[in-house]
Amino acid sequence: MLNDKLAQSVLGREFRFLGSRAFKTGHIWDVEKIRNEFEVCPRCASICTSRCGRARVLVREEGIRSENLWLRILMYRYYCKTCRKPFTEPAPGVWPRRRTTQRFRKALARDCENMTDLSRVRKLQRVSTGLLYQVFYEQCEVKLRERQNQPWPEVIGIDEHFFRRTRQGTEFVTMITNIKKRRLFEVAIGKDSKGLMAQLESIPGRENVKIVVIDMSDTYKAFVKRMFPNAQIIADKFHVLRLLTPALIKTRKLIHGHRKDLRWRRLLLANEKNLDYSVRFDLWRYLESHPKLQELYHTKERLYEFYRCKGTMRAAQAFERFLLSLKLSLLPEIQKLRRTLEKWKHQILLYFEFRFTNALTEALNGRGKLLQRRASGYKSFRNYRIRLLTACAF
Repeated sequence: MLNDKLAQSVLGREFRFLGSRAFKTGHIWDVEKIRNEFEVCPRCASICTSRCGRARVLVREEGIRSENLWLRILMYRYYCKTCRKPFTEPAPGVWPRRRTTQRFRKALARDCENMTDLSRVRKLQRVSTGLLYQVFYEQCEVKLRERQNQPWPEVIGIDEHFFRRTRQGTEFVTMITNIKKRRLFEVAIGKDSKGLMAQLESIPGRENVKIVVIDMSDTYKAFVKRMFPNAQIIADKFHVLRLLTPALIKTRKLIHGHRKDLRWRRLLLANEKNLDYSVRFDLWRYLESHPKLQELYHTKERLYEFYRCKGTMRAAQAFERFLLSLKLSLLPEIQKLRRTLEKWKHQILLYFEFRFTNALTEALNGRGKLLQRRASGYKSFRNYRIRLLTACAF
């Protein structure tokens, strides 16, 4: 009586427990499907009541207490008088032509999510690599069907990260995030405007997009203007603030050329407002002996000061004063900065009106790189897209 109750709690009401025996690294349970008055033909959907034999099917079930479990299911064969062909009655929880239950497949997918890599799951569950990959990405696709035909959100962020190197060159992945809901929206291969249009134009609701946050990339700027006609573009604050970073690093390297003074590199890139007074005093005294580095540093600090403005009008006035001061400089790095800021003036000032940044997109970029390291890289973009959306879109 106790065995029957335990078996019923595992099997449910669809099967009747008949017996068990040891098998390989676990046990086999002999079960019988509880009979129905009739079965429906899978070909013509006719009601069939004529039995024409029996069949036993061995399927893998989710384990119990680290013990592997197989079900040996006793099922009947039925004869369809309309089709004039026999068929085997279906087993609940087992899809046609499969030798694993859906519960076992979900358990495999859950282990793949929780463990560090798929090889550990393969050794633990004693399954083949092919079955493991098939089950994992199949379960991820089932989960992604909830997001089918979702329209474009109002506020999105766009950024890219490295995917792989091929003989043709380096391939990148473009990530599109829903900034308001703080989740990943879509992933596309490449970052050229034509390729992105081909991959994303089937998503409905392009006219709903009102704001797009991007880094200072002409490619993404052209793509946004073609793809989202009603959207306004905001230049990401982080990428504007780091425009002078390469020049600062290069100039400091020309002065020292070794790793001894990496402390100054860290202080040069930090926001001066966050430094203690004693550290700032040491930095000012260090910069007095390097005029070019001093000018680049103070220009960088004026960019930080510009982003501390309150209100769009004040920011616009401060921006014009900043551009006028840059014209007086003789350094080519600062003149290049001035030209870039003038080119992106409208997109930079829109930040003070809407206050959106690409911080979420950068964070999800980091999560994508972490997934790549965890999997030791991906060869298939399809698998990478499914894995990334499953990890970041829910």
